[in-house]
Amino acid sequence: MARIVVNQKNIQDIDRAIKICPFGAIEWNEKKLEVEITDACKMCMICVNKGPEDAFVLEEDEVFIDKSLWKGVAVYVDHDNGIIHPVTYELIGKARELADKINHPVFAVFIGADIKEQAEEILHYGVDEVFVYDHEAFKDFKIEPYTAAFSDFIDKVAPSTVLVGATPLGRSLAPRVAARFKTGLTADCTILDMKENTDLVQIRPAFGGNIMAQISTPKSRPQFATVRYKIMNAPERTDEPGGEIMICEPPKNLSSGITVLSSKEKEVEEDIADAEVIVVAGRAIKKEEDLEMIELLAKELGGKVAVTRPLIEAGWGDPKAQIGLSGRTVRPKLIITCGVSGSVQFKAGMTNSDFIFAINKDPKAPIFQVAHYAIVGDVYDVIPELLAKIKQSEEVTA
Repeated sequence: MARIVVNQKNIQDIDRAIKICPFGAIEWNEKKLEVEITDACKMCMICVNKGPEDAFVLEEDEVFIDKSLWKGVAVYVDHDNGIIHPVTYELIGKARELADKINHPVFAVFIGADIKEQAEEILHYGVDEVFVYDHEAFKDFKIEPYTAAFSDFIDKVAPSTVLVGATPLGRSLAPRVAARFKTGLTADCTILDMKENTDLVQIRPAFGGNIMAQISTPKSRPQFATVRYKIMNAPERTDEPGGEIMICEPPKNLSSGITVLSSKEKEVEEDIADAEVIVVAGRAIKKEEDLEMIELLAKELGGKVAVTRPLIEAGWGDPKAQIGLSGRTVRPKLIITCGVSGSVQFKAGMTNSDFIFAINKDPKAPIFQVAHYAIVGDVYDVIPELLAKIKQSEEVTA
């Protein structure tokens, strides 16, 4: 348990000390200053770092965890009625990379109904063991039985690290399981690394993407992280399966307060995350009608149109076509950004693209830091010229 201790003797200006906390957690109570930990205090450390010297001190209870008792990097198998989500394979690839650094095995935990055959496929991607919880109670996703099975896996196997896809299901399940083990969880990680002492280094954009936060939970196990689809690299599928499948007895209590009356399959929608070519319209687009040239360029290249947040806020685009932290993460073979400045939030959603082609009239635009090819120029001059070149090429080919 962490707490902020106030050293009264080191405080000369009471009013100034109280105003240090932006959350109003520092109060004058019976002739002394106190920090309200349980409610107002966010443990942001502003008072410790910005207050009078040694006036506010962070104290933490000594916590010891035997890390040698926790071994392995586990991946939750995200699926829909046995159809495995591709993010699972991406996480397996990252798990293998992390596990090899510390000589740990890679596990997969697969929870569902009638999934034993599908579990065989996972063995083609470098997993040492697949733990299968196959039971009728897992036919439809209900948080209580899935949490019970996931927790049972952790109790029995004790993995040091657990990776979960940042899908709607994963974002519901991971925090609930992490809370059961009183451990930390870092959401939407963009970079993962492993220290020799098995501490997981979790890096993700924070404060609206203005900084990259490095997070670790060295005093608790297991370590949980969720990762978006299209962030990591999936391993190549091997011809011969490796590892083994462990059929697990489900825990006894699989009751749920949820009753599934019926289910309806969602209509398949076109998703820019699956596009191989994407043309992105940025803030440089002056009028909604001007998006036509972006759409024409995308059409000529057989791609899809995406937008940045400013265009969504202007009402010029579909939120489902937004790229970035608050939108979609994409990984096309080619992405062309048109008048996109390249904020941290945007770049986090597309930096893994095979080829990044950027157009911006500002030579110092951040997008050029990640671009493979760049044109410094006005999109209203460059795009018509590109379209003309494409047309000439088509005529020559014809």
